[in-house]
Amino acid sequence: MLVASGPMRRVMYTVALLAADNSPVLIEGESGTGKELIARMLHTLRPEPRGPFVIFNCFNAEESLAAAQLFGHLKGALPGAVEDAAGCLRRANDGVLFLDEVGELPPSLQAKLLRVVETHEVWPVGGMHPEHVELRLIAGTSLDLRAMARAGRFRDDLYYRLNAAAISVPPLREQREAIGALSGHFIARANSAFGRRVNLISRDALRRLEAYDWPGNVRELAQAIQRSVLQCEGEGLDVASLPDYLLAPPDAAARRLPARPAPPVASVGEAAHSPDHHQCAGEAEGPYPLALDEVIKRTLLRSLRQTEGNRQRAASLLGVSRSTLYRMLARYRLGGFGRGRGGALPPS
Repeated sequence: MLVASGPMRRVMYTVALLAADNSPVLIEGESGTGKELIARMLHTLRPEPRGPFVIFNCFNAEESLAAAQLFGHLKGALPGAVEDAAGCLRRANDGVLFLDEVGELPPSLQAKLLRVVETHEVWPVGGMHPEHVELRLIAGTSLDLRAMARAGRFRDDLYYRLNAAAISVPPLREQREAIGALSGHFIARANSAFGRRVNLISRDALRRLEAYDWPGNVRELAQAIQRSVLQCEGEGLDVASLPDYLLAPPDAAARRLPARPAPPVASVGEAAHSPDHHQCAGEAEGPYPLALDEVIKRTLLRSLRQTEGNRQRAASLLGVSRSTLYRMLARYRLGGFGRGRGGALPPS
């Protein structure tokens, strides 16, 4: 997961705040924006111990089959059910269940899912007794669930339950400054996968990438870069290597510029040594990606500076409970900052 734009840094800030909680989260965004990656990050950043991460795809879910897959079933409850099956909800016990494209869930299953959210009880198909589960529900959607709820096409009570916290992932066309870094990452990945040695991208090619609206978002960009690397002759990716649909006539004022190295990238978990290394989330953004761990640490430190080390006020500032703040500080080894002798906060 690359953090290479102001809008995505704000998303990562929200992820950092919500990771230590256990309330449902609704992730909204167009197809290809990385909703599943966001859900996995919410799971990965949870304090230990954490259980499994289970995905249930609601798209085109056939009602009777989907009920068995989601809630589980007993032996003989369905044709061909030769043994008991736990179902996604029970398999995700003590962990996270990600409901992909939750807006496509059939209405009858919406009612049953609401009961699980409210009671933490799962009734398997054919079962006579419920089973208790403790899990976090994260739902992803590319649809407007609020409008669907108002139109009666999605249960409004379930919508408000799932929308206890929300993350809106911006489309790629709203973070064009990230296209260079993302392209560099996907070029490196394609080089590794196919044994290529592409290490330059022309400014004309990059200009074409940045001018396109990317209706398929990051997923479409990744596929376009992979195709371009495979079609590239030599070590420089130029306009001729790009897919045909990106080759619309360039701006009349555009002039051909020399190739430049593929833009630098840094993935989550790697330090990004960039000119904006002193900045915190929500401040002015620099041109380079920033590791998520670094964003979280700086956010925590900034809250402690602003409250002069007062944990209760810092938690209130961040909008989390004090226990959640303590877990975040412990995770990032910041528990001693601002407390007592030797615990002074570093300068801004």
